[in-house]
Amino acid sequence: MPSPQLFFETINAFQRTAAIRAALELDVFTAIADGHNTSAALATHCHAAERGMRILCDNLTVIGFLVKRGSEYALTEDSNVYLNRHSPVCVAAAAEFWGSKMQRDTYEDLATTVRNGGVTVSALGNTEAEHPVWVKYARGMAPVAALTAPSIAAMVGPASKVLDVAAGHGVFGIAVAEANPGAEIVAVDWEPVLQVSKENAAKAGVADRYRTIAGSAFEVELGDGYDLVLITNFLHHFDPATCEVFLRRVHRALKPGGRAATLEFVPNADRVSPPYDAGFSLVMLASTPGGDAYTFAEYSQMFSNAGFAKNEMHRMKERSCALIVSTK
Repeated sequence: MPSPQLFFETINAFQRTAAIRAALELDVFTAIADGHNTSAALATHCHAAERGMRILCDNLTVIGFLVKRGSEYALTEDSNVYLNRHSPVCVAAAAEFWGSKMQRDTYEDLATTVRNGGVTVSALGNTEAEHPVWVKYARGMAPVAALTAPSIAAMVGPASKVLDVAAGHGVFGIAVAEANPGAEIVAVDWEPVLQVSKENAAKAGVADRYRTIAGSAFEVELGDGYDLVLITNFLHHFDPATCEVFLRRVHRALKPGGRAATLEFVPNADRVSPPYDAGFSLVMLASTPGGDAYTFAEYSQMFSNAGFAKNEMHRMKERSCALIVSTK
């Protein structure tokens, strides 16, 4: 029978966002992992009211982040791996970026954005060197990047001179450096962001092979002779013509036979599957003047127009996204 349930769930979806943000702020998942598994114990440990903690944890159970047996709460397997701060692959810090007020505000008047076909100026500050959002992104999204970085390093294979464009946290370039002991990594980003990538390079023990170029990837001198250029979560911010301008710069920076490895959300030709990749186009509509989630055919055309000879796409197993390897 027809049902309004999907409408009710969607119009109230902001409540789920608020619940997970509250749980992360109170560090509920780590507290449960440490044995504080009743509402009373959690209230004492997290400095909250017992009623508030009970209702929050019951809601997290309904959503699927917790399980409840009698009066005791426990983490699901996913929550234990990805939201318990003791876990080496905890992604809770990503909420600092994805759950920020700036992100939420981009959807406040989406109908007007739809009428206009985008925003006049990017809410993500793509052209602002000192925009603090990208430092927040670099610090918060590093654990998410770490989920796919080792697989990407394995897919691209041997590399000796690597350019990491819009490096952010630097995790992707660092993974290539770890997989190739002789590789030199050159990271491009704004100076405040590069401080984060250099910190991560030092922690990984590759700082002696890691150098940086501060500034816009559209304007700075990139150098040449690279056998690999990493373009991760970058092209979706721009319209195709702008992407092609940038890709011609990448083409010139690569040596003959060099490759560009592009990590992106890539929907199928129907533009509605896979769900997360396809849904990412709305993020770009709400936050950029002309960005999009492009199909493989669209990316192939951009790379071909920029002079690349061949493109191959590989779906990532770890999360919803794809790696496109383009050969000069």
